[in-house]
Amino acid sequence: MSKILIRNGRVIDPANGVDRVADLLIVDGKIAGLDVPPAGDEETIDATGRIVAPGLIDMHVHLREPGGEDDETIATGTAAALAGGFTSIACVPNTHPPIDTQGTVELVRSKAVAADNCNVFVIGCVSHNREGKELAEIGQLVEAGAVAFSDDGSPVSDPELMRRALEYCLMFDKPVLSHAEIPELTARGVMHDGLTALILGLGGIPPAAEDVMTTRDIALADATGGRLHMMHVSTGGSVDAVRRAKARGVRVTAEVTPHHFTLTDESLRTFNSNFKMNPPLRGAGHVTGCIDGLIDGTIDVIASDHAPHAREKKMQELDLAPFGIVGLETSLGLVVTKLIEPGHLDWPTTLAKMTINPARVLGIDKGTLSPGADADVTIIDPMAQWTVDPAEFHSKSTNTPFAGWQLRGRAETVIVGGRVKFRR
Repeated sequence: MSKILIRNGRVIDPANGVDRVADLLIVDGKIAGLDVPPAGDEETIDATGRIVAPGLIDMHVHLREPGGEDDETIATGTAAALAGGFTSIACVPNTHPPIDTQGTVELVRSKAVAADNCNVFVIGCVSHNREGKELAEIGQLVEAGAVAFSDDGSPVSDPELMRRALEYCLMFDKPVLSHAEIPELTARGVMHDGLTALILGLGGIPPAAEDVMTTRDIALADATGGRLHMMHVSTGGSVDAVRRAKARGVRVTAEVTPHHFTLTDESLRTFNSNFKMNPPLRGAGHVTGCIDGLIDGTIDVIASDHAPHAREKKMQELDLAPFGIVGLETSLGLVVTKLIEPGHLDWPTTLAKMTINPARVLGIDKGTLSPGADADVTIIDPMAQWTVDPAEFHSKSTNTPFAGWQLRGRAETVIVGGRVKFRR
């Protein structure tokens, strides 16, 4: 019998409304409870001055494997997740080949088991080969273990296909995760369509490209009763659309990334391709809109959109370099530094958006410290001050715009299924 006693930590479990100093006991990979009298044979972890939380969940991660192993592998991506404090991640299907067959789902799951780092949940394709022409075999993908469906990296442009996807996924109570973009409005775009793009002479990606698709998908979710999740929301208009939809009972949830509530399009003045992402960094007003959405609950989830690229790919000219940044190992520090420290969010609200909320969106039995739950636990040092050094990343790639930043707050110990998987 294995036992771990985490002592004297500030236990925050948003799923159960817990926020107090307590001891947490883990027995044989399960949560035994709070303040259970110890037997004396436990491994003890002193969490004085630390936050003891359900294992963090990132529901938007690019693991690149199969086909993109020069950027990331399941082994390196899950190691990066542990270093960032995440005990569970959901990987999106824009791999080569895409995750649109039972075999590919099973491949990813088996490699995750072999890596033996964090839990990996698989998001399957909405359409065959992510081409947006015909639905993937959604029922078979569910049988193989897919927890949600998305063509992330590509929007589902055909509204009839999106409508049928929402209806079909409703049969299995699975969400459709929308990459909201009108491709005809973003062609040849490099950055947010605004004054900075005009000054720099770079192609713009207008907010309307996201807003129009967000509104369309919300209307389809309303019409079908399907479960819709808006990925990487970046505009104030999209936040407003989700807010209004929730008010009238549409089954829609939304996420925002740390880079979209932290950085603006002004960053591209450096012509550093590590600031190039899709959706692009927006103007200050949109950043404020995203933060407002986090504060009032319109935005349910904080997700990294971890998108690793090998160094040589990001070293190309700005218009040729691929979109995306790594995010697993900086997410928590950015959340603490940019949301909690300024007083936008408190710890329980923040942790809800990184634990139980993504678990509920994906329909997975995670994100809680309830007795009997899997013992996935993240111990956080909320006062830790550290400098982002890409050379220390566990990820295979280092494409971050936050190199050299001073951040506060970091995962110190990560426990998955009752086993200590990471110690700082």
